[in-house]
Amino acid sequence: MDPVFDDPDVQVRRIQPYEATKAYLCPGCNQDIPAGTGHIVAVPPSAPDLRRHWHRGCWTNRSTRRPGRLR
Repeated sequence: MDPVFDDPDVQVRRIQPYEATKAYLCPGCNQDIPAGTGHIVAVPPSAPDLRRHWHRGCWTNRSTRRPGRLR
């Protein structure tokens, strides 16, 4: 996991399915987050350009799981 997301000041926002209009790649599992799927957006305050979109389960378990499969 990227240590920048260990910062307790990371801003976390829940994206509702109706707000999710684009597909993203989850860094926790390297799987697609299709448009229309609720998910998490995490923004490190020290590096807002590193904003990432995560599956909710991947975000919750990010400290206990190994990196996802490679594409």
